[in-house]
Amino acid sequence: MSKTISRRSVLQSGIAATLASALPPIAFADDLDYIPAVPGRPNSPTSDFVKTSTAEEVTAGMDLSGMTALVTGCNSGLGLETMRVLALRGAHVIGAARTLTKAENACASVDGKTTPLVVELTDWPGIVDAGNQVAEMGVPIDMLILNAGIMALPDLHQAHGIELQFAVNHLGHFLLENRLHDQVVAAKAGRVVVVSSGAHRWAPAEGIQFDNLSGDKGYDPRQAYGQSKVANGLFSRELARRLADTSATSNSLHPGVIPTNLSRYQPDREYDMSNPRFKTIPQGAATQCYVATSPILDGVTGYYFDNCNPAVPSEHMQDDQIAAKLWEVSAELVADYL
Repeated sequence: MSKTISRRSVLQSGIAATLASALPPIAFADDLDYIPAVPGRPNSPTSDFVKTSTAEEVTAGMDLSGMTALVTGCNSGLGLETMRVLALRGAHVIGAARTLTKAENACASVDGKTTPLVVELTDWPGIVDAGNQVAEMGVPIDMLILNAGIMALPDLHQAHGIELQFAVNHLGHFLLENRLHDQVVAAKAGRVVVVSSGAHRWAPAEGIQFDNLSGDKGYDPRQAYGQSKVANGLFSRELARRLADTSATSNSLHPGVIPTNLSRYQPDREYDMSNPRFKTIPQGAATQCYVATSPILDGVTGYYFDNCNPAVPSEHMQDDQIAAKLWEVSAELVADYL
């Protein structure tokens, strides 16, 4: 039986922690081939950065003064490192977290100009309020970094009748972008950066199970996470198409395999940092900082990045018809809050 529960209570609880060892180990295939993501658009340039590059290294020498970034999940892991580095480079960073205390503590922990913001991704009225608060700041959003997420919950949980990983990782961010869309477009060259994952390859055979978004017809932790990550990539791709007549861009990415709070339900033995396939948090934040800031990516849109380079996602994440359908279904699900 499914459980309707808030994201916060899931994250705060230790339920099923002992079942984590039952999940298969994480295994990602490196994406080494480069292709243009959107037909008719220029190939994305490649960089010299590699898996071990850090967020500070990929932004070295940049002056982001006068620019505004919003980062979800700013209170820990990749979100905190991304906020720290962007603020270090002079950007005003709006740090979004599930509670005001978490957002305030995170913002206070970094040097530079920051503003705390409450964004609980299952609280759709709260997302509307957050969007209104940002609008009242009267600034364009140069970088909207959709970073927060949850992963591989052992049991089925739901929010608004939707499986929780899909609701948090995709729908919450879909709604937030729509509420902030005008401010992104108002920026000189606004960038939407969607943190997907190489785990999009865990998705079910059809990519998105539109007839089972609730999870009631069957739930597998890894497949559900993979589906939410496919949704991230498809959302970014369709958004890129919708932004085609503007100066704004949208790209998604795989940050790497990093031992953060996201992996709380994965066995610790999988994160032996002597394994060269794993990344540190500074390395894991590199690709999203690169995609958000690199001048060589001006105008580059609709791509999937890995290790600071354009990469080949699964066929599902390159399917424009599924991307368009996902947008329509997502808009219907959050229609009262758009």
